[in-house]
Order: sequence, then C-alpha cells, then structure tokens
Amino acid sequence: MAKRERVMRMSVEQPLWRALTAYRVLTMLYAIGLFVAAHEKLDRPWLAVAYYAVLAPWTLATLPRVANAASCTRRFLVADLTVALVGILLTPLADSQQRIVDGGPTLPSIWTAGSVLAFAIKGGWRWAASASLLVGVANVIQRGAFSRDTLHNVLLVCIASIAIGYVVELARASERTLARALEIEAATRERERLARDIHDSVLQVLAMVQRRGTALGGEAAELGRLAGEQEVALRTLVAGGMVPPSHASEDASQGAVVRAVEVPDEEPDDASSRDLRPLLVPHAGAKVTLSEPGAPVLLAPRAARELAAAVGAALDNVRRHVGADARAWILVEDEPDGVIVTVRDEGPGIPEGRLAQAEGEGRLGVALSIRGRLRDIGGTAELISVPGQGTEVELKVPREEARDTRGKAGRAR
Repeated sequence: MAKRERVMRMSVEQPLWRALTAYRVLTMLYAIGLFVAAHEKLDRPWLAVAYYAVLAPWTLATLPRVANAASCTRRFLVADLTVALVGILLTPLADSQQRIVDGGPTLPSIWTAGSVLAFAIKGGWRWAASASLLVGVANVIQRGAFSRDTLHNVLLVCIASIAIGYVVELARASERTLARALEIEAATRERERLARDIHDSVLQVLAMVQRRGTALGGEAAELGRLAGEQEVALRTLVAGGMVPPSHASEDASQGAVVRAVEVPDEEPDDASSRDLRPLLVPHAGAKVTLSEPGAPVLLAPRAARELAAAVGAALDNVRRHVGADARAWILVEDEPDGVIVTVRDEGPGIPEGRLAQAEGEGRLGVALSIRGRLRDIGGTAELISVPGQGTEVELKVPREEARDTRGKAGRAR
C-alpha cells in the first residue's frame, strides 16, 4: 500500500504581513494627500516633491518585500527605516517653522509606523523597540524640542509596535508547539496502526510457535522457547516504543509546517460505502456463528475494514484464551444511528484487572487491535465479562462518525 506525505501549513503571522502591505500603500497615499492639501504653506515644496518622488516608487516597488518574513530581510528593513528617518529630518527644511511648532505632520506622516511595524513582525518586540527609539530621536530633532505632542506620538508608535512584536513571538512559539503536537499525534497513530498489524500477524504466529513447540518437546521445545523470548521482546518494543524527535516541523516564512505520513484507502475514490457482511463471512465456521441482517450493512470503506479487523482480533482472543474448540457468536445489528457488532464466547470470563495487567505486559490485543481500531474510526468498544459466563465485546460505529471518517479521508487526499 503506497504511502503519501501530507503537509499542513499554519500561520498567524501571515495575515499581519498582508495587513502591513495594505497599510504602506494607504499611508503613502495619505502622506501625499496631506502635501497636496497644504503645499502652498510649505517654504520649499519642491523638496517635498522630491521626497515623495522617492517615497512612492519605493513603497510600490518593495511591496513583495513585506509579503512574508523570508522576503523582509534585515538589509531591507534598515533601508526602509532610513527612508522614513530621512523624511522626518527633511521636514524642517521643506516646511515652515510655524507649522512645525503648531504640530504639523512630517513628510512621511504615519507611513513611518509601517517601517516600525515591519521590524516588529520580522524580529519581535526587541527589534520594534529599537526602531521606535530611532524614530523618536528623529522626531525630537525635527521638532527642535521635546514637546507633549512629540512624546505622545512616539509612545503611541512604540507601544503599538512592541505589543505587535510580542504577539508575533507568542504566535510563532504557539505554532511550533502545535506543529510538534500534531506531528507527535500523527506518529503515534502510525505506531499504533503498525502495532495492530504486528499483533494480528507476527505476535500471533510467535505465540502459536511457542505453544506448539512446548507441546511437541525436544528440539521443537527449544524453538518454542526462542519464539516466546522474541514475542516478549517484540511486545515490549511495540508497547513502549517512543516517538522519535521531530525534524520536520519548522517555522518557515509562511508559518509552522508539520508533515505526516498517511496510508491511503485501498478503495477507489468513488467508493462511498461498503457492505460489512462479506468482510465478516470469513470469520464464520463450525465454531463461530454469524447472525446478520438480510439487507446490506453499509459503512464507509475504512470503517468497515477496521470494524471487521476488530472482530477478527476479538475471535483471536477467544481462540487463544478460551481454546481452539471454544464456541463464539457474532451478531450484527444495523441501527439507524450506527452499526453494532457483538462478539460473545462461552469461556470462563476475564478476571477483574486482567486487561490492565495484560496491557502493562505489552499484550495489546484489546487495547490496540480492538479499542484502538474503533477509536480511529470514531467508534467505541465495550467489553463485558462475568466470571463463569463468558465474555462479550460490543463494537459500535456511529453512522455519522463513519461518514465523517470517509469525508476526512477524501479531503486528505
């Protein structure tokens, strides 16, 4: 079965870059509009025209630079802030002293805040604080004195940029944590799937070799002993294997990235449902009675396969713990809200606490092969055992959950 890699990308930071792009264009037009409305009041309007002749092309040409963190390099940030600082320092040469004293705008006006915000989004609150400090010094030099208006404007830009920078740092840390958590979850699910497959095949064979070898004696007994040792070692590995450290998560220019390996369904893309009954027929026999509805029991293909595999795992437990000649019954109920499959045996039942003890020993027949399978398709597995009265395993797959499972599998492709 071919595997494919699914890549998920998430970014809280990227919308900030898009907002900054729009902000730079709008504030550039705003600064030019202020000049047009008051150009007659300027002492040297030609100096302002020369500055805007640089500011407008620079703003439009550098829009790709503020599209994401990778494009917004340190060299660009320094150059962009230089354009803003030069505009502030040119204001006393272009405008009249009276307008400056009265609190008139600088040549770049609020466009300057865009440069500071770029520092905040790119480098966090420390970069934002440094850029804000330079803007504040330039404003004091432009005013020629430290006024209340100057303090107000500088503090506003400083606080806003530092706050945004801090939020960006928190968002990046959260994205990395979330990406790591998603990757661990994906790796854990893959490990559980492999553990189920191993339990259904390799471990069962090793256990059978151990039993038959012990019964035959001689050289076969030694072979059985070795098989038993390998079974214990493999169960320990399956039960206690740790998820390896992730090397796939990254804080890329467009957000954190997580990669997960998926195993696609065997069914064709146009398969929307599958009859559960043919999948259960191979389990029926002289010792196993299958009772099923006369009409098809339709489920999502993956849900049907996993439910049938869980039934097989339950019957394996019957043969192993009760005996090869033990009788068992499979009952299939097709309800409006879901499908219920019950597996019952005539064994002595399971002592209280035995399942927890078996799971601790690495025997994962119930934990993974049954409950794990049902959990993955949105279902539940309930085990009822009364000493001396056998064991009953009730497997239920809600109808909506089965459909959702198929829908998610289709969207992942």
